[in-house]
Amino acid sequence: MAYALFDIGGTKTRVAISQDLKTFSEKLKFDTPPKFVDGIAAIHEAIESLTSDPIEALGGGVRGPLNGDKTGIIREDVLTDWVEQPLALALGKPYSAPVFLDNDAATVGLGEAHFGAGKEGKIVVYHTVSTGVGGVKIENGKIDQASIGFEPGHQILDIDGSVLGGGTVHTLENLVSGAALEKRRGVKPYEIPQTDPVWPELAGYLARGLRNTIVYWSPDTIVLGGSMIIGDPRIMLEDIQRETAKMVEGLMPCPKIVDATLSDEGGLYGAMVLIEQRMQ
Repeated sequence: MAYALFDIGGTKTRVAISQDLKTFSEKLKFDTPPKFVDGIAAIHEAIESLTSDPIEALGGGVRGPLNGDKTGIIREDVLTDWVEQPLALALGKPYSAPVFLDNDAATVGLGEAHFGAGKEGKIVVYHTVSTGVGGVKIENGKIDQASIGFEPGHQILDIDGSVLGGGTVHTLENLVSGAALEKRRGVKPYEIPQTDPVWPELAGYLARGLRNTIVYWSPDTIVLGGSMIIGDPRIMLEDIQRETAKMVEGLMPCPKIVDATLSDEGGLYGAMVLIEQRMQ
């Protein structure tokens, strides 16, 4: 038997096969098709190129908040044609196998909590800072319960309106994401040198968001991933640690804040955990 793992992002999709839910095959990576039917076909083609074994179950993460039974996306601003589509049903149909879905950031967080930088933590928060900002709380190795999901990137921060100007909601995502930085500076984040003062400024904004994470969720470990954190150039970890410690000084101890370690494979590691937990 084999298990199909996937990580469906707004830009790239990754697919791999696991035989034991502890390790996986070399992954296939391709551009995520904007059309739903093309995306499903591409994932099936990838699975069939990786294994001829019967598929016991499929699991992984996908962009956007999911519906209550976690079978499809209810809202999404990039993969718009995927919204309200029978994603789980379509993925599993050729194999007559169950499909286990969750948000992509939540699935990466699950991977980091079990296989990566958060594996020694009891209460782990994972935040991704890339094109957008997402995150999840992992408690005792499981994604914490939520009626819809976690959207920490949409928290509103009370920062001087001169940063974004009028008419823009001052969310964490609008302050620190790669898309937001590109909009403000007119160039891709990777084109901005590490010596530019914008990088420590972003650390300060992110620290304000992490303060909310700490006071609401009280984690022992915060794992940070995404291209704005583990890319080059990047928001420097030491700046984030220092600024966050200032934000909670006199209130509570600052938890451990670390870089993610699973690179772009975190969602595939998380998919193995997702399948194992939901098949129990």
